[in-house]
Amino acid sequence: MSDDEPAGGTADDAPDEPDGGRPSGDAKKDGDGKKGDKKSGGDKKRDRDDRKRDRDDRSRDDEDGSDDEESAEDEEAEKEKERERAAERFKERTRDPFADEQGEDGPTDLAAAARTRRATRLLFDVRRDLISFAHSRLQNAHIGDNINLLLGARRPGAGMRSGPVPEEELRRLRRAHVPPEGYVRLRNALRARRLLVLGAAPGTGRTSTALSLLDEVTTSAPNGTDAQPVARIRRFDPGGGIRQLAETLDGEGDEARHSAGHLLELSLTRPDALPPDEMDLDELAAALSRREAFAVIVVTVGSAANPLLTGRYGMLCPPAPTDELLATRLRERLEERTAEAREDDTSLDDLLARAEDVAGGDEVTDAVGLKDLRPAEAELLASLLAGHVLGDVSYDDLLSGCRSIAADQAHEWFVGVDRALTALPAEPDRAERGPARSGTATLFHPVAFRIALAVLGGASHSAVAAAAHLLTWELSVQSDPDSTPARPLFCDDPEADVALSRAELTDGKVEVDGHDVPARLIFYRGSALPSAVLTELWDRHFPVRAPVVRWLRLLADDPRSQVWMRAAVAAGELCVRDFDHGYTELVRPLAEATTNRRMIFAATTLDQAAGHGSHRKAVHKLIGDWSRKGTASQRWTAAWALGYGNAAATMDDTLDALARIGVRDDGELVSVASHNVVRLLVLPDAAQVLERMGEWTHHKREPYQDLGLAATVRLSLTTVDELLMDPDALLDGSDSPWGDRGDWPVALALAAIRPELGAPMADLMWTVLNTARSKDVAMDALEELLRSAERKSGAEWTRPGLAVLLPRLVTEEHDRRRLDWLLRRMMNDPEKPLPESKARDLWWLAVEPEGRPRQAGPRRVRTREEERYG
Repeated sequence: MSDDEPAGGTADDAPDEPDGGRPSGDAKKDGDGKKGDKKSGGDKKRDRDDRKRDRDDRSRDDEDGSDDEESAEDEEAEKEKERERAAERFKERTRDPFADEQGEDGPTDLAAAARTRRATRLLFDVRRDLISFAHSRLQNAHIGDNINLLLGARRPGAGMRSGPVPEEELRRLRRAHVPPEGYVRLRNALRARRLLVLGAAPGTGRTSTALSLLDEVTTSAPNGTDAQPVARIRRFDPGGGIRQLAETLDGEGDEARHSAGHLLELSLTRPDALPPDEMDLDELAAALSRREAFAVIVVTVGSAANPLLTGRYGMLCPPAPTDELLATRLRERLEERTAEAREDDTSLDDLLARAEDVAGGDEVTDAVGLKDLRPAEAELLASLLAGHVLGDVSYDDLLSGCRSIAADQAHEWFVGVDRALTALPAEPDRAERGPARSGTATLFHPVAFRIALAVLGGASHSAVAAAAHLLTWELSVQSDPDSTPARPLFCDDPEADVALSRAELTDGKVEVDGHDVPARLIFYRGSALPSAVLTELWDRHFPVRAPVVRWLRLLADDPRSQVWMRAAVAAGELCVRDFDHGYTELVRPLAEATTNRRMIFAATTLDQAAGHGSHRKAVHKLIGDWSRKGTASQRWTAAWALGYGNAAATMDDTLDALARIGVRDDGELVSVASHNVVRLLVLPDAAQVLERMGEWTHHKREPYQDLGLAATVRLSLTTVDELLMDPDALLDGSDSPWGDRGDWPVALALAAIRPELGAPMADLMWTVLNTARSKDVAMDALEELLRSAERKSGAEWTRPGLAVLLPRLVTEEHDRRRLDWLLRRMMNDPEKPLPESKARDLWWLAVEPEGRPRQAGPRRVRTREEERYG
């Protein structure tokens, strides 16, 4: 180097003589010269000083050269450390967004959450905007001259308690009653014991079955006619209890009361209600035997009725079959009209066939939304169908009336639930505190279970039951905040919960840490009931919103995906009912939380609301504001909501918002932003997303580059199942190509499904492989892609995707050398060595793509890497 040459290239570098002598020529000259030519002592001293100064200068120059070399080495070392730090920072930005989440719950399982979301969204069809059919506007209708409808939860005769049963009602019952399964067994038990405790859920036809049983076992008039001076069957007010009925029978002196039937509907829903003892039932049975009479006591299944139903007189009443029930009711409705038909009128059989065709249509079936109908519901549907085929009910009114069935059931379940609390007498020792409410938990548990089932339908029975108990506590505290509610520990009755909620249990599986395990799953028996329950709850019972909101916040912290994700989707449906309240109480507090699961809960809630056209623009505006000027938590939530693809008006707007979030604050949120960019690749606009990723990687600003590079790496590290998207629903047809590729990396699945996207993906991957700060992570990602070609069993896995992507990625000699090095590293891996045959297969898959015809003549000269692998 030019600075070093003068310091070490002169003759003065020779060491001094010990005597301070000169070179040999000078010594000879001094010996032959005159005395005056000799230098004085002062001159010699000055010469020595000059030489010393020269040596010092040369020494300093040598030290300066050494310092320059050390400085260059230090600078290079510092640059290397900076490159390592940049690579480490980039590696952190490509990690799972939940990898750093602390706490007992651990990271969120995105794949399980995605599958849960897809299953839950089927229960809340966004095509059915809840605002349009929360409760039918068709309240009554007049059909011809014979058929009248009254729609609503309160039906005629519902409040009838005591008195004789008219023979006309019994005659109609004989004609129209459809016996349930096991009806003969019930009748034989009543004849043998004279007393039957019949347990069933309200509305299942239990009273009609009880009347039919009593009608068959009681004695008819001697002349065989139905006319009786005294009614054969009577209803009794349950206020007096079982003992009063027994005393009434023993005190009755009229012989005409022999062989009579008695119907008693016993209510055990009040917290202070106690079931009768077995001895009371024995006393009543003895009184009935003395009178040769019969009695049926109707009770609602549940923990309070269990002692009665498990005793010697108790039996369960199954519901009547829906198809037969509907056909019977429909024929009954049409017979009256066709009996007066003229010659040119349509026959009864034609009307029945037409009504059955309408009832079997998809629109009517979806509008009803129930797997089985109860007697009153079948009667309503039959009336609507009869009116439609007769021309008295329009098709729109028919659908509106069908939708009202589930809404009326939900209204029936919740109306006046806590009225029993106000009827309780105050205890003497706490009169100043008001009514005792120790039984609130027992009172609220059935409705809490129905709400939990509406929110968590499809989850395991244990998860729904646990959530129901949690909600029972919240409801009890809200009802009586001054006292601690009782929490019964051994009162659960799974059969009663299922019967009272019109639910069903099925064998299925749930995910535990990524593994499927057997479980008992629970659903409503009808797709319309979850929405109807939530609508009834949110629109008609405002005081219950506070405990339900607290309960949903607790579910947001549940570590199980089957719980928190279902709750998030249900919360979105509630926000549609009242967005102002839902945003204030649920979305915003959870979006500003510090845990990722809560922020995803808020994002999923907003996405579910955006699925309804009535709220889409509001969600777009909200997410746009958060992406521009929101807090860090709000921007994180906005990024996740954008990843669903519904939180912005267009794909360009979505990508712009994600870029704003990803590059702000030197890429603080680039990890979550890049992850949600990848989620968009399952949408039809995947080519547009890849193009934008390419623009980011070539941007002049480093945060944009990191966003594009991180998204590209995630393209290889993320599986389809982890996207929390609905790829099956995004493509036409039920045989979606995404369906069987849930465990594929997104890059390979996309390459196999849409081969035209292989080139832009390969360009992006080539960029990350050739960028200093991302190449290490990119090589690891490429290794994962290569290992996914075959499963452990040897079956083909992602090979079709690799066949599209690898040849486009390995096009130059440098690329082949890199692939050769990676395959050798994989073969020499001490933990997971790649067999040589598989490495060779991958090599030829890259350098000689499948489908290319093999050359018949001499091949081109192979490279060293090609020789190594074949």
